[in-house]
Amino acid sequence: MGGGPLRVLIPPDELAAGVGRVAAEISATADDGVVLIGLLKGSIPFLADMVRQLTVSPLVDFMALSSYAPDTGRVRIVKDIELDIHDRDVIVVEDIVDTGLTLTWLRRELAGRRPRSIRTCALLDKVARRIVPTPIEYRGFEIGDEFVIGYGLDFAQRYRDLDRVLAADLKVLKADPDAYVPELYARSR
Repeated sequence: MGGGPLRVLIPPDELAAGVGRVAAEISATADDGVVLIGLLKGSIPFLADMVRQLTVSPLVDFMALSSYAPDTGRVRIVKDIELDIHDRDVIVVEDIVDTGLTLTWLRRELAGRRPRSIRTCALLDKVARRIVPTPIEYRGFEIGDEFVIGYGLDFAQRYRDLDRVLAADLKVLKADPDAYVPELYARSR
């Protein structure tokens, strides 16, 4: 089965420029020892590329969250951070902020651990779907209400490794999660 409409939303060169801009903004406003908390698994490419461009020396840790039910805001921690964030500056690093429910829950959870500050850094901000207003202090790109894959964003654990962000047809992916594999991973002969 071939994939339906697929288009490049953010090409590699624009991603690199956006990541560099975000790294510069964090470097200008954060101090050495800032704790970056990457949300697994989608934030990994963004966080890795960004950290290498920072001019401050961060501490990096990871969390994994799971929703009990989609779009309910009910969340549980699957993997918690190991660092003590009490009295530290914290930046949560997300691949995408959509409804804001999970991020709002997480910021409240982390606030209970009494950090000095909590800020959010998101590669993609899907403002059109926001249900709960939540601050995003560092934003890579604002996107429309489209389903996206690539650069950490997946469907059924596929497509995270792409070097660009693509708008994909969710109906096509639900019918066949591998629908775009032949097109995106074709090897030159």
